[in-house]
Amino acid sequence: MKNLFLHFRSGISLGLMLTNTVFWCTPLFIIAILKFFLPIKGWRKFCTQILVFLAESFIDVNGWVLKYISRASFDIQERGIFDPKGSYLVVSNHQSYADIIILQRVLNHRIPFLKFFLKQQLIWIPVFGLAWWALDFPFMKRYSRDYLRKHPEKAGSDFLETKKACEKFKDLPVSIMNFAEGTRFTLEKKQRQDSPFENLLKPKAGGIGYVISLMGEQIKHLVNVTIIYPGKDNNLWDFLGGRYKNIVVQIEAIELPDEVSGDYVNSSKNRVSLQRWLNTIWTSKDEQINSRHGEL
Repeated sequence: MKNLFLHFRSGISLGLMLTNTVFWCTPLFIIAILKFFLPIKGWRKFCTQILVFLAESFIDVNGWVLKYISRASFDIQERGIFDPKGSYLVVSNHQSYADIIILQRVLNHRIPFLKFFLKQQLIWIPVFGLAWWALDFPFMKRYSRDYLRKHPEKAGSDFLETKKACEKFKDLPVSIMNFAEGTRFTLEKKQRQDSPFENLLKPKAGGIGYVISLMGEQIKHLVNVTIIYPGKDNNLWDFLGGRYKNIVVQIEAIELPDEVSGDYVNSSKNRVSLQRWLNTIWTSKDEQINSRHGEL
């Protein structure tokens, strides 16, 4: 009976969130069309502010669903100063599709609306793809090492795509989100990577380095987020059903050190410094997760 009720609550929560998506996407698409067909800088900036308001309202309603329908509960632990008018680079560990919902719920109104770097194929997802495009989410085309060996002329195109995307963020406060592991954690992926971390995959510095290099004058702080589920199991359906209680979310705003704020693209020294710094953050993150699991 308990599992039946969990599935029922998951279904209701998911249905409400999908309804909420359609509700807010309707005015969002209208504003996006007006923004697209009137290429006036001041008008586009005004439209962007309206679009962000709609997106944050969408997250607020999802937060209500989590609180009163899913009954998901959070233990939010924060350190540092968070400014909705500042600009931040945000990194987090990645374990579940629920992570994005949690990040939006915890960081909404604390810092500017989160922008995720997305795979280019995701723009074709019904409703969501168009919404992400309207909100200026950067779509990236990634090339494998094997592909680049066969097509060396494509080398460096990922940086140029990142540069083009970041130019949209120059005039407004922004929070750029990066899952440094590149994919969701599983034991199979950890073993395949031979990751030195018990609960994490190896962090990749490339995306972070590009953003810091391109937006160094604008982004001076990193928001380091650690999401800790109560146990090793953490799927979206059970999350929406309220199975997980007291999900720990540690958020820390820290100043970017000088040694990682250089030219990531052209300086091997900077690339080494950034990767070492990121590895240190991941080591601490892994210890925090182990410590919390040990208390359960």
